[in-house]
Amino acid sequence: MSDTFPRQQARTKRFSLGAPRSFQVSPDGTKVVFLRGKDGTDPITCLWALDLPGGPGKQGSPGNAGERLVADPAAFADLADEPEEERARRERSREWAGGVVAFATDAACALAAFAVAGEVYTAELAEDGTGPRKVNAKAPAIDPRPDPSGRAVAYVCEGALRIADLRTGADSQLIGPGADDGADVTYGLAEFVAAEEMGRYRGYWWSPDGSALLVARADNSPVQRWHIADPSNPGHQPATVRYPSAGTPNAKVSLLIAALDGSAVPVSWDAGACPYLVTADWDAGGPLVVVQSRDQRLMRLLTVNPETGGTQVLREDTDASWLDIVHGVPARTASGQLVWTTMSDDTRRLLVAEPGELADGSAAAVTPPALQVREILSVDGDTVLFSASDSEPAEISVWAYGPDGLARVSPAGADGPAGTYNGTRAGGTTVLAHSSLAEPGVTTTVLRGQPGGVGRDGLISVAAIASMAEKPLISTPCVTMLRAGQRDLRTALVLPSWYDKGSASLPLPVLMDPYGGPHSQRVLATADSFLTSQWFADQGFAVIVADGRGTPGRGPAWDRAVAGDLASHALEDQVDALTAVAELCVSQHLADLDLTKVGIRGWSFGGYLSALAVLRRPDVFHAGVAGAPVTDWRLYDTHYTERYLGDPAVTGQAYERASLISDAAKLKRPLMIIHGLADDNVVVAHSLRLSSALLAAGRPHSVLPLSGVTHMATQEEVAENLLLLQVEFLKRALGVL
Repeated sequence: MSDTFPRQQARTKRFSLGAPRSFQVSPDGTKVVFLRGKDGTDPITCLWALDLPGGPGKQGSPGNAGERLVADPAAFADLADEPEEERARRERSREWAGGVVAFATDAACALAAFAVAGEVYTAELAEDGTGPRKVNAKAPAIDPRPDPSGRAVAYVCEGALRIADLRTGADSQLIGPGADDGADVTYGLAEFVAAEEMGRYRGYWWSPDGSALLVARADNSPVQRWHIADPSNPGHQPATVRYPSAGTPNAKVSLLIAALDGSAVPVSWDAGACPYLVTADWDAGGPLVVVQSRDQRLMRLLTVNPETGGTQVLREDTDASWLDIVHGVPARTASGQLVWTTMSDDTRRLLVAEPGELADGSAAAVTPPALQVREILSVDGDTVLFSASDSEPAEISVWAYGPDGLARVSPAGADGPAGTYNGTRAGGTTVLAHSSLAEPGVTTTVLRGQPGGVGRDGLISVAAIASMAEKPLISTPCVTMLRAGQRDLRTALVLPSWYDKGSASLPLPVLMDPYGGPHSQRVLATADSFLTSQWFADQGFAVIVADGRGTPGRGPAWDRAVAGDLASHALEDQVDALTAVAELCVSQHLADLDLTKVGIRGWSFGGYLSALAVLRRPDVFHAGVAGAPVTDWRLYDTHYTERYLGDPAVTGQAYERASLISDAAKLKRPLMIIHGLADDNVVVAHSLRLSSALLAAGRPHSVLPLSGVTHMATQEEVAENLLLLQVEFLKRALGVL
């Protein structure tokens, strides 16, 4: 049987297998540690190290650095026995592979710790270091992290934080659920909404001297119980999960300072005003904690006294709609300045200031209004590395701010290809990862030196980190990047690779392929963003991908346009994008589109948007495929949903406006609903309730239930056939078979 793109994409986990990621640079800048599979189809992720030429501050020539395989789980672990807790963590972090999926190191980056199949392992990272060693630790273990000195490893097992002493081999519980805690209390773990919506996947932080840890205690007993069954196996017990849907109680999260001598001090803050623990850190300047109000309009940066557990509000931010969580802050420079962000001039801007200036509001932004800061990537001494977009949100660049001012690290304009960049930095060494429209895949370069005040002065390429990912069978996507309509909607038109713009061929049916909502940007200047869209185009469609209001990258006002209404603007922008692209196709002779045959497909929010489109605008959309759609926002989680729609007990009308259930009787167009029965993010109740409402209204529709499939649909045969079945359904529904 010949290979096909759907089969290849499924086998390679969307071409993520074999691609290097999770880079960490040693403090002296001589070593880069990272994760990567051995090839583009190997689902077992290995730990690697790259030794750079020369010592700190010395230069080498590109290509003379050597990669080393540090740990191959297939050689030392039983990969079949993976704990449920680890599977849940991978689901939250959207991790596709197995093996070493995460690692942590000591302060010197001399020792790495990781978990495989519930067992703790360490590996020395020096060139002459010993191979992986199994640690005497209780199983199933998750999230192991060495202390800064590399003498002990902390990890979580059965809801307790434990310490394995690497010198003596002793293993003991540091702090865990007591007699008064109950079965729903955990120590050292992130609760559901933290991992799913805040991007906080951990629940403990070592002190710099390794004598104590800052530990999160999560009491999940207030959170309602939901039951996720496996109907295809009626003998299996339903899985019970704690799911905080909108308007219902969250987990109660608190913090403690737990010393290795067994003593513990509770950390106190106004949890009534700010119950959400957003993130924490502990460096030489002391612990820093960020907390947030339930309505997300108030955020506080706290300092913690590690002796007493007392806190002080260092910074307080408010917003009439909500405050975004920016990854990488708070952080502290070597000179003691704090790194934070602020919103001004409809821009997220970088603050690097003395604590007093941050506290009294006198700190001035160090980035211009034209530069949208996205994420703080790392802090190296007094240099802050961050990602940002300037005039074009489809492109993401890497910048540095330090004593010499602001400098762009990634190439610009004629100096290099556009696209998206990411990176990290330590010890004067920068790892820069780049994707572009020129070809699929990621290119990773290692640079050494200090960015100058203008341009990339002082940075010299010393190595490249290879990607083992497979090259897609699809050639470089045929993408035209457009600005559509009055709102300059960032839009991509993807045409069949065989399409001849100058021919008199029949008009192409149209397929809208959006995500279209908060948290995810589809229109990026990278070929990888459009591989699936290109495959759909090659089946005979003109595919349009549009980012409407609420999607990231265009500033606070654009984000907040969906406040109180997740439906109207999102749908309006898809209609506007379709209309504007059709007009541009005529004026610029791009293609001939058949607007009497328009389909729409999507997953998660994109699935919601697809169902919304055929229900509310059947005059525009003639068929829809809704994958894992949110159909009733009261069934989705607190932190995400309440940010946009508020408390349903107060803002119930906003939930009604956004719900698909009440629109069921309006269905006039073919609709296919797809949902994984094991989905614990968007539970299958969403699709079942919509289907029931459609049935009650006498509206025919298709439902494709996926047995044993979660929100990610990672099973190879499922992922492959989902694409094939969608194409068949859309062609039949649009009459183009």
